[in-house]
Amino acid sequence: MEFLHRNENPSLNWAQRYRIIRGVASGLLYLHEEWEKVVLHRDVKASNVLVDAHFNGRLGDFGLARLYDHGENPKTTHVVGTFGYIAPELARTGKATTNTDVFAFGAFMLEVACGKRPLKVHGLTDDMVLVQWVMEKWKGGAILEASDPRLGGDFVVEEMELVLKLGLLCSHYNPMARPSMRQVMRHLDGDAILPEVFMNIAALFGDDVSNGFAMTFLSSSLRNISANALSGIESLLDKGRYD
Repeated sequence: MEFLHRNENPSLNWAQRYRIIRGVASGLLYLHEEWEKVVLHRDVKASNVLVDAHFNGRLGDFGLARLYDHGENPKTTHVVGTFGYIAPELARTGKATTNTDVFAFGAFMLEVACGKRPLKVHGLTDDMVLVQWVMEKWKGGAILEASDPRLGGDFVVEEMELVLKLGLLCSHYNPMARPSMRQVMRHLDGDAILPEVFMNIAALFGDDVSNGFAMTFLSSSLRNISANALSGIESLLDKGRYD
């Protein structure tokens, strides 16, 4: 789905985007709960999503995936993934879980809805963290302004609001506050509504903005990277993952 960022005109309409989001969610649900083992993908991102002729989204590139038994405590302690999709606790501990996959999926949801990358570095002191930007739009009572302008407002309002708010919820800095992929599917299928606590911004993200936004740690850390290293980081953001 890298072509999402390459065309001036929308290459995907809203119905197609929603179908892709739901397809990826269904795939993650199967990996996390429905197969004989738990599969951690560990690199959920737009460039690892394949789209078939019917615009069904499918996860690809399982090169970083890890398997473990249901009920077992995952033992992975090596940080892998792609900048912008890495959960804060994964950066701290190196321990991947289903919750870290959910965080990456939240970033993916926002990316598809907004047509913007989860993290865009413009310079040493100027970077854009998508989850922060969407949250600010919501706090200002204008969350729909976060939608991809190339759609020209041609989307189902209720679905766009759901995807944006659910993307924020999946991006919660506290992994235990994120929904499971089964809960995500129920929301996308219209079988559940977002919890009331989500309507309380302070309760969800806290009063301390530095802790409240899930990716602030990455935004601020990038400001301490030398100018010589910045071009390499930008390449990673656009093309790859670090290990």
